[in-house]
Amino acid sequence: MPFDAYPNTSWQPMRAIVAPLEPISPTQHLLIKGGTILSMDPLVGELTRGDVLIQGDRIIAVGTDLDAAGGRVIDASDMIVMPGFVDSHRHAWEGQLRRIDPDSPTLLDYLNSTHFSFATHYRPEDMYVGNLLTALGALDAGITTVVDNSHNARSPSHSDASIDALEDAGIRAVYAPGRPLAGDWAQHWPQDLARLKKERFASDDQLVTMAMMSQWDRDTWAAARASGLRIITEFLGQEMGELLPSLQDDGLLGSDNIFNHCTGLTDAQWTILRNNGVQVNVCPRSDAQYGLEEGLTVYQRAVDHGIAPAISIDVEASYGGDMFAEMRAVYFLQRAHAQHRRYTGDANAPNPVTARDVLTAATISGARVAGLVNSVGTLTPGKQADLILIRTTDINLYPLNNAIGSVVHAAERSNVDTVIVGGRIRKHGGRLVGIDMAALRAATESSRTHLFAAVGYAADVLADGPPTFA
Repeated sequence: MPFDAYPNTSWQPMRAIVAPLEPISPTQHLLIKGGTILSMDPLVGELTRGDVLIQGDRIIAVGTDLDAAGGRVIDASDMIVMPGFVDSHRHAWEGQLRRIDPDSPTLLDYLNSTHFSFATHYRPEDMYVGNLLTALGALDAGITTVVDNSHNARSPSHSDASIDALEDAGIRAVYAPGRPLAGDWAQHWPQDLARLKKERFASDDQLVTMAMMSQWDRDTWAAARASGLRIITEFLGQEMGELLPSLQDDGLLGSDNIFNHCTGLTDAQWTILRNNGVQVNVCPRSDAQYGLEEGLTVYQRAVDHGIAPAISIDVEASYGGDMFAEMRAVYFLQRAHAQHRRYTGDANAPNPVTARDVLTAATISGARVAGLVNSVGTLTPGKQADLILIRTTDINLYPLNNAIGSVVHAAERSNVDTVIVGGRIRKHGGRLVGIDMAALRAATESSRTHLFAAVGYAADVLADGPPTFA
């Protein structure tokens, strides 16, 4: 079947996996009571014991001894209350390919294990399953916002299925469709941007908003800007870096550019990014996993050039999808690199990164890169009510001696008790709400069976090395 002829209903039966989201009344109140508050807003500050009051989908107060105004109260005693994490770069469609190749040593190995094989056989329903599984996994881990770099949007229906999955999960997301890297597709970019903008993103006042994913291409970038969309680009290596002077001279760089990775760049090229306000996110695990240029995270390179980078998870094809592991990776890679420079006599070695620095990258900086810093990233009255509660009585976190240190160095997804997105509770008591797990597993198995058969891959959970195809 041609990619532009897929029926636009093939994934609809799967939408029963998640209970429909209930409308949020603008007058309903929810009080988070008695937690340790990490607002990440210097004007609000931190509280050893405090409350967060939510009305409708927004935070209206952070303080002590707040009243629930007749609404629901969640007891946050012995919990850390903080903004949800922002994953500023994730390829959500790969959900059913989790850990398909845990030892990929190069970018080409990753591409062979995903884009050049399974990806070419994705149907709209496979996009739905991958995106839903990824979004629910993110929520479970306390990620309330994800920037979905959807570079497998093979037809308009593939995009619609991806958007439906993000909306059904109840996560805040920036959907950024892009052309596939291999295989047949409907040749509908960038012209489908106008349809999506009209049919799916007519309002910016919704949980899922839109950007555009594209490598450097004058026409595609122009089409994205004509629709008022931010442009996301996988930016790595000297070949990409060498484009920067001409892009700058032609006025084609700006704060609407989001560059992923940014490995292998010179000081002069970093200066161009800073001077043009380009948004940067770094990928500590994938850069090391796939041997991208330096291999070490370029977090410090960005900081040295006056850029506050976000950190992102990128893919789950080789490793896990939680921000806790990503924060620890950036923390220890930066410290190891800084110490090595000091040890070898470098008088300009940077100071060690702090836990607060890393938590800022995973919240505030992520929100800025996503274009949502006025809506999320801090617990600030007037912002959207996107927050998480982390239990501190769990054996790995008890006793609580330092809140930020516990989040960055010791917490994990099992400690995330409650997740709230836009005033809606998506996880509570340590469990996702409104999910038919049996139906989710059945849909995932069906999709995976199709993809494995399409490429001739014999499933082997004990395999060493990359997947091999018949």
